[in-house]
Amino acid sequence: MKILFSALRVATVTAFTSSSSRSSVHARQQVSSKMTATLSEPSTAIKFADESSNFKELKRTSSARGKQLAVLATIAHEKSVDPRIGELLAASTKDLEACDKEIEDLDDAKRILELEKADYQKRICIPKELAAKKAELEASAYSAWVKARQDNDFAAFAPALGDCFDLAKEIAALKRGDNDISLYSQMLDEFEMGMQGTRIDELFAEVQSALVPFIARIRASEDKPSLDPLRGKFDVDAQKKVCLDIVKSLGYDASHGRLDVSVHPFTMSLSGSDVRITSRFSEEEWYQGLAGAIHEGGHAMYEQNLQGSDLSIDSALSMGVHESQSLFWERHIGKCPAFFQWATPMLNDQLKLDASADDLYSAVNAIDFSNFIRVEADELTYPLHVILRYTIERQVVSGELSVNEIPSTWNKMMKDFLDVEVTEDSKGCLQDIHWSMGAIGYFPTYLLGAMMSAQLHHYCTKDLDVGVLVAKGEFKEIREWLTNKIHKHGKRYKSLDDLLLAETGEILNPKYFVEYLTKKYSELYKIE
Repeated sequence: MKILFSALRVATVTAFTSSSSRSSVHARQQVSSKMTATLSEPSTAIKFADESSNFKELKRTSSARGKQLAVLATIAHEKSVDPRIGELLAASTKDLEACDKEIEDLDDAKRILELEKADYQKRICIPKELAAKKAELEASAYSAWVKARQDNDFAAFAPALGDCFDLAKEIAALKRGDNDISLYSQMLDEFEMGMQGTRIDELFAEVQSALVPFIARIRASEDKPSLDPLRGKFDVDAQKKVCLDIVKSLGYDASHGRLDVSVHPFTMSLSGSDVRITSRFSEEEWYQGLAGAIHEGGHAMYEQNLQGSDLSIDSALSMGVHESQSLFWERHIGKCPAFFQWATPMLNDQLKLDASADDLYSAVNAIDFSNFIRVEADELTYPLHVILRYTIERQVVSGELSVNEIPSTWNKMMKDFLDVEVTEDSKGCLQDIHWSMGAIGYFPTYLLGAMMSAQLHHYCTKDLDVGVLVAKGEFKEIREWLTNKIHKHGKRYKSLDDLLLAETGEILNPKYFVEYLTKKYSELYKIE
C-alpha cells in the first residue's frame, strides 16, 4: 500500500491549499444568480460572507477590501505553489511506478495523483502578482456591478467587465500551456472538467432548435394553468417547517445539517457530516421556498453521500454534475404529479391551503412568458437564458463580440428566443454576478446539469417504479440509486460524459431533456 499512502500524503498536504478539497469550506453561493462557488480561498470566503449577509459596500470600502483580499490571495497562492508539494508529487509518482500492479486501491491512488498533479500544475503557472490582481479586480468589479445594476448603467460597468474578460483570458492562456484547446474550453475546464466548447455547441444547438419553436406554440395556447393556489398569506415559520419535513423525507440528513432562512438560497458543505442549506421565503407566495429547499437539498444529499475521505477524489466531479443532483430532486421529483399526490395533504394542513394535487401540480409548472430574469425563470424557458449567456461570453472571449456590444446582442437574443423586449439593462445583461467574479465558463454548467438530470431520471425509471415510490413518499430507493450511480464515485471519472457512459451506458444525450419538456408542457398547455 506504499503508493496509496504516498498519494494520500500528497493529497493531505495539498488539501490545505487546493480548491479541490472538501476539507475547506465548500459552499454553493447564490447571490441573485444562484452561482456556485468553492470557498477554499480566503478572498472568496470573505466575499461570500459579505454578500450573504447583505453587506453594503461603499466605494472606499470596496477599494480597501480589494487590497486586503489581494494580500490574502498572495499568501494563499504562495502556500499552494510550495515546491515541497512538487517534491511529494514526484516521490509519489516513483512509488506508483515501482508498486505491485495488483495492489488494492491502485486505481484510486493513480487518480488521486492525477488530480493533485493537475491542480498543482495549474497553480504554479500563475504568478503570485496575477493571483493578487485577480482578487483585487473581483472586489472592484463586484462593487462596480452592484452600482451599475442599481443605476441601470451598463456603460459604467463596461470598463471593469472588459478587465474581467481580459484577466480571465490571460489566466486561461497560462493554464492552457501547449494544449491544443480554445481559451474558452480552458475556462470551461475550471467548472466542467473534460468538457470542450465544441461539445457544448452540439448539445445546446439541439436544445435551442427544439425549444424556440415549441415555446412559441406554448405561448399561443389558451389553456394556461392558474397561479391562484400559490398566492395568499403564509407564515414563514410554517413554510420553513414543512420544507424541512419534506427535504428530510427526500433523504437530507438534518442531524448533520440544518435549514435556515437567507435572501438567496445556498448550500454550504463544511464536510460530509456538516452540510447546511438555506432557502428564501415570501409571505405572499409559498412555492419559491419549497423549490429552493428541495433544490438545495439535492445539492446537500450529493455532498452527504460522497465518500468521506476529505481527498479530492471524493469531492464533487463538476458543477454540472452537482446541478444535476439538485435539479433531479427539484424538477423530476418535486414538480411531478406523484409528488403532489404525496405532499398535498401536508401542504394543505401546514400552510392552510385548500387545493387539489392537480391544482398544485399545474400551478407550480406554469410558464411566465413576461419574465426577464434567469433565476426566476421556469424550467422550459430557463435553457434559453443559459444559451444566451453562453453564446455571448464565448463570442467575447474569441473576439467576435466586444464588451460594449453585449447589451444590444443580449436584447436581440431575448427577443429572438423568448419574444421578450428588454428595455433596461438591469433586467438584462446586468442581472448576473458571474462575470464580475471572473466566472467565465460557468453558465453552461446550469444547462448541462438540467440535461443530465433528465437523463438520470430516464434511466432511474427503468430500474425503479419512480412514480409509485414518490406517490407513497418512499424516496430511499431513489436516493440510493443516485448514490450508487453518481455520489459515491466523486471524481473517479474524468468528465460528466465518462460518468454517464459508465453508469447509464451513454454519454450526455439532450434528447431526454427535450422529450421531458415537450411531453410535459404539451399536456399541461393542451397542445398537439
